[in-house]
Amino acid sequence: MNKGLRLTEAWMRRALWLVAFVFAWFLIGLGSQVVDNLAYLGPPPPEDAFVDPDKAAPLKGAIEQAGRTRVAAGEALEQAQHKHEVAEAKTRSARQAFDNWIATRQTTARPDQDGELIARTRELDRLVATEHDALQAVEAQQQILLDAKQAESRADDAYEALLQPSRKLAYEQAKREARKVFLLRIGVTLPLLGIAGWLFRHKRNGTYWPFTWGFIFFALFAFFVELVPYLPSYGGYVRYGVGIVLTVVVGRYAVRWLQAWLERQKAAEALPEQERRTTMRYDLALERMGKSLCPSCERPSNFKDKTLAHCPHCGIGLFDRCQACRTRKNAFARFCFSCGTPAEVSLAD
Repeated sequence: MNKGLRLTEAWMRRALWLVAFVFAWFLIGLGSQVVDNLAYLGPPPPEDAFVDPDKAAPLKGAIEQAGRTRVAAGEALEQAQHKHEVAEAKTRSARQAFDNWIATRQTTARPDQDGELIARTRELDRLVATEHDALQAVEAQQQILLDAKQAESRADDAYEALLQPSRKLAYEQAKREARKVFLLRIGVTLPLLGIAGWLFRHKRNGTYWPFTWGFIFFALFAFFVELVPYLPSYGGYVRYGVGIVLTVVVGRYAVRWLQAWLERQKAAEALPEQERRTTMRYDLALERMGKSLCPSCERPSNFKDKTLAHCPHCGIGLFDRCQACRTRKNAFARFCFSCGTPAEVSLAD
């Protein structure tokens, strides 16, 4: 808390800064809505928006037909592969049984089993033929699937070649729309910065300073934060360029203000003490002394030293004695804190 301010005044200053931030927050919310809806940039035009429909329609139809054929061929291939696996398993099982039976017959050497041998051989031949047919069906479906993939690839390549000019036109159209929206939003935010600069220069210490500072915070936030998501690739140059200009302007103002302040301080320190006191504010003098600073030259001194009476840097009186009770007191206080006698001070409010 500022030691030179009244309690109510100190809290009211805090409340007014809160008003400034709340005002800035509502302005930022309103500004974000305006920026979001200002010439809203919709989705970019599709790549086929600039394609001749008479040329594109047959290619699209060919791609769709090849896709359907590819899907159907894939499903049929799965079925054929399954049938081939089943036929292969049956043949393998029958051949194993036949080999076992042949081994048994050779052991017994019974002529009456020749007829069964012929029947088993024919059955095994039939299973082998079935497996062969299933394999041919798999190969046929593989050929159909390969043809469909190649046809689809050719149609895709032809459509891609047709899209190349259209893609470039769509890209240029999207760039033009982005540039348009960017310029509109810059056109809104740059005047806000200009107004904020004028308010900072002329109104920052005025009666309604909370609203002035709230608008300044809003303008800075709108340009350096709200505008960022809508900047195109070259937008960063604008933002950083404006930031550099503002930094130079504010820095130059700060340097000139510091030089002018130093000149005023030198001129003030050359004045007689009583005349210097008439130019000092009461609250500011008490605040600086509460921080162990000289109210006139703002240099630090050892305020704990009970023998300190004048500033060792500029010579202004810091402590004196009450004319009534002789108590050592602050030379800038308007009344003696011990007996309440009015002091002979003339500071501005």
